[in-house]
This record gives sequence, structure tokens and C-alpha cells, in this order.
Amino acid sequence: MSGSPFPGMDPYLEGEMWMEFHDRLANQISQQLLPLLQPKYVALLSKYFVTDEPALGITVAPDEQSFYPDVHVTQVKETAPPYPAAVPVELTTPMPVKMPMLGVEIRDVAKRRLVTAIEIFSPANKRGKGFREYVKKRVALLRTDTHLLEVDLLRAGKRIPLIGELPPAPYYIFLSRFTRRPRTEAWPISLRQPLPAVPVPLLPPDADVTLDLQAAVDACFALVGYERLLDYTHPPPPDFNADDAAWIQARLSAVLTR
Repeated sequence: MSGSPFPGMDPYLEGEMWMEFHDRLANQISQQLLPLLQPKYVALLSKYFVTDEPALGITVAPDEQSFYPDVHVTQVKETAPPYPAAVPVELTTPMPVKMPMLGVEIRDVAKRRLVTAIEIFSPANKRGKGFREYVKKRVALLRTDTHLLEVDLLRAGKRIPLIGELPPAPYYIFLSRFTRRPRTEAWPISLRQPLPAVPVPLLPPDADVTLDLQAAVDACFALVGYERLLDYTHPPPPDFNADDAAWIQARLSAVLTR
């Protein structure tokens, strides 16, 4: 088998290979857009950091606080028998870590102005403090004259805050044009369809350029060969509904036995 067995997003990437794929995808998006943007614009890679709390299980909302006692006092009965000397066991305390995030920035060449920010979500900015940090960054960006294109190819974690109900889908692309705020375009993406080609807006009156996300993902597979690294013998986490799970197994059976 050469390439992903799936027509669109490969759900098995949502695991240990995600961060490798995430950075490759940012590079492929930049490479695809660069020739389309010349000579007026450029697509640059950008890196920032978010706080990830993968093992802490924190679900407290941004404005809520939880308080835990530093010391707990209890009364020991004097008649209790003495305990033998205890041997300590050393374990690891989960700690927040700073995770690098790679994105793409469309800037105009003349003034280096940020025209369009392209964000590719990762688990770290879809949960816990990382999600709250991203939302804060997003709100600040939406107050500027910058377009925002957000690529959410992860089923787990929180979605961006929007008013209204999204059509059910495992994946989404969101586009907020600064000329149409607060309106946001959303592309719901089925597991069974290729990823869409989406517009990348520039400064008025320049026309949009087109980003072919499926071509970018296919280029990542062609370069790295993720199909050799992913374990297709078990269902991908998180769980799919019964209909999609059956389709995944049928798809794998058909493709892998060729």
C-alpha cells in the first residue's frame, strides 16, 4: 500500500504521530501557497508555545478556581498500635509543559503586515490551559484586520467557541474574514470525503488564493510514508460511532488486501 488508505483525513494520525504530521502539514501548506502568493505576499512558518496539561485532567473553566487544603489534620487514637517503618515509593507528578505550535502566516512583502493567519490545531490547544490560551490569542487576533483560517483535523478536544450549532462532523475548517466579522465560514468534513480546497483571503481588492488541503496531506504521506508507521490493526482513538467504525474496517479490509 502506498499512501493513506482513506480518501481524506487519516484518523490514525490522531495519536503518537500527530506532532510530526502537524509540522509537516504546516510546511506543505507554506510550500503550496508560496508560488501562488508571489510577488506581493509570502507564506512564512511561525512558531509559538502553549501550555499542555495532558495528564492533569483539568476541566476547570477559565474564570473558575479550585481550592485544595495544604494541610489536613486528623486525630490519632492513642490506643492505635505503632506502624512498622514505611518504605517510600517514588512516582512522577504530572506537570504542565510548553508545547511548540507551528503555523503559517501570510504577510505582505512591502510592510511585513500579517494578512492571514493559518492555525493547525493540536491536542495541546484543544484542552486545558492550552485551549484557554489559544482562545485568548484568537480573540486578540479577531480584533485586528487579519483573516484567520483554522484547520481542525482532530476529533478529540474542544471546538472553537461559536454561536450556533455546527453540523455534526469529525473535522472542520473555519474561516473568519476580517471584512465579514463576526461571521465565520465553517466547512464540516466527513471521514469519507477528501479534504476540501478552501479560500485563503488576502488584502482587498486582491482575490483569494486556493489551499488544497488534501493535496497537502497527500504530500506529507508521499514524503514520510505514514502508512508504514501507523498501526491499522486496531480501531483509532477516540471511538467512532458504530456506522463509521464499520466503514473504517471495511475500507481497511478492501485497501490492505489489494
